[in-house]
Amino acid sequence: MTSATVITGVRTVASLALCLAAATEQSLVLLVAGLAVYWVGDILDGAVARWRGCETRIGAVLDIMSDRLNCAAFYLGLCWLDPGVVVPVGVYLTSFMVVDSFLSLAFLAWPIRSPNYFYAVDERIWRWNWSKPAKAVNSSLFAVLLLVDQLWWVAMVTAVALLGLKLVSLRWLGQLGLPVPDAPVPGGADPLTSR
Repeated sequence: MTSATVITGVRTVASLALCLAAATEQSLVLLVAGLAVYWVGDILDGAVARWRGCETRIGAVLDIMSDRLNCAAFYLGLCWLDPGVVVPVGVYLTSFMVVDSFLSLAFLAWPIRSPNYFYAVDERIWRWNWSKPAKAVNSSLFAVLLLVDQLWWVAMVTAVALLGLKLVSLRWLGQLGLPVPDAPVPGGADPLTSR
């Protein structure tokens, strides 16, 4: 339990509560407030972790999982308020909650603290996924377009482009290869050869 993980917990619960209240009250204002709490809290927990020197791999995983919960709550709330955005939101959630989740958790295969340090493994994958500009585009462009532009086809093109970027990044990760550590198996049996 670090100061950064406390912030992650508070922002996750607060954002989720606002998004649930938004669905109950049919309130776009509450939904946007939930999104704002999520974004500000996500920036704050990372900044505090780096500033206080309390970055941990567990904290990074908690942050990644909390991001998915807050993201899903916002977008499902938006679909509740405007069913016309269901298809582009479905594409975006597939990208963020499945493909990006795998990419983000891949850091665990290397001795780095979080995806923020993936440049030590592969600079190209890091640049397109976790550099500051990439994080801003990957997490906010789609939401801003849905809220400001309100043209589902623009959001759809953006969601497909982001999914394409994540799939290309997944291909790069596959080419890089995920290291599998040699670990002793309890009881000494090899699970690949034992039956």
